Amino acid sequence: MQDHPSARKSEEEVKKDFRQTLGNFCSGIVVATAIHADAPVAFVAQSFFSLSLSPPLIGICPAKTSSSWPKIRDSGQFCINILAASQRDVCVTMASSGANGPNKFANVKWSQGGNGAPVIEGVLAYVECDWLAEHDAGDHTIAVGRAREVVTLEPDAKPLLYFQSGYGTFGDL
Repeated sequence: MQDHPSARKSEEEVKKDFRQTLGNFCSGIVVATAIHADAPVAFVAQSFFSLSLSPPLIGICPAKTSSSWPKIRDSGQFCINILAASQRDVCVTMASSGANGPNKFANVKWSQGGNGAPVIEGVLAYVECDWLAEHDAGDHTIAVGRAREVVTLEPDAKPLLYFQSGYGTFGDL
């Protein structure tokens, strides 16, 4: 049995350890999209998860500092685009803070999904949602969406993953 340190760490030490340790947890990358004021809006997230099968609910966690999330929420409907491994450039473009609003979409091909939200070309899959609820979660919020349409476009594609501050994908399983 291994002994664990029992001394309390400072808040800053805990934050540093938290970021470093949770960076060892691999996650997929999604782009949440919507149409707001007749223009496409988007933000990138690695905090995306299924909440319930009945009813079909998903969760996503935008930062409270996000300028895109309030527009997506206010549209009432959005799309979760699950990025394929080949879409690192799409992720970087959509994550860039300097390209807010339609400029994020200048070099990204997309079409409108059934609920009007952008479906990015080449994604592995997408989930069209109605906005349902939002819950406080520290410096983020937990946004809940009800899935209305779920489509797999590229069943053989590998997902874009984020691990230890870098992008990658699965090797042979």
